Amino acid sequence: MPRKSPFKHHRFPREIILCAVRWYLRYPLSYQDVVDLLEERGTIVDRSTVYSWVQKFGPELTKRTEKHLRRASVDWHVDETYIRVGGKWRYLWRAVDANEQMIDFRLTARRDATRIAP
Repeated sequence: MPRKSPFKHHRFPREIILCAVRWYLRYPLSYQDVVDLLEERGTIVDRSTVYSWVQKFGPELTKRTEKHLRRASVDWHVDETYIRVGGKWRYLWRAVDANEQMIDFRLTARRDATRIAP
């Protein structure tokens, strides 16, 4: 028996609904920002409609995408090195997690260890 589409009885196509929900969940946008982005692309939607889409489809979309995101590990350390950038020597600090994934970096002309410590 075929599954019933959750997008049935909606006025807009599923691509527009999913796009709006993804924008809201992925980027720091308000409902009005999402409405403005859709309007720039020729789709007129009310922000209460976007709100209802996020409430209905957001949890399922979040559940399906969370397993594909690579999150930084809780364990991390800082690597320090001295590199040449644009012909000048600079200090590079990289915050690296347990999976060797870079979390953040800092590039400075001087080695100022007091500014790095929290």
